[in-house]
Amino acid sequence: MLLPRGGPGRISPVQAHHMIQEGTAVLLDVREADEYRAGHAPGALHMPLSRFAAGAEPPGDAAGRGLVLICRSGRRSRDAALLLAGRSVASVDVIGGMDEWAAQGLPVTDAYGRAGAVI
Repeated sequence: MLLPRGGPGRISPVQAHHMIQEGTAVLLDVREADEYRAGHAPGALHMPLSRFAAGAEPPGDAAGRGLVLICRSGRRSRDAALLLAGRSVASVDVIGGMDEWAAQGLPVTDAYGRAGAVI
């Protein structure tokens, strides 16, 4: 994934969902643990923004695939994408975050595999 001029790219929840389903990208949820447990996109990996701010790198599962970042509204995922761009790690963030993901009717699951809620 190339880093567009002017900073990290942004994609819609539907675009992100298609990339995840095709296996061309890894979805990384940057919200806090309680938010992730309450409801996240199926298959999303979890790594809070605070870990990126502390210098952590994306999980190894993302190697060789695009990195798509998501949070509740899109602010934290944008911050994470900017942090990663400063380390020459390409990523995109999901416009509107999990709020928009759920509004588009895309699946949300909780920590137990049941229907989840975005908090």
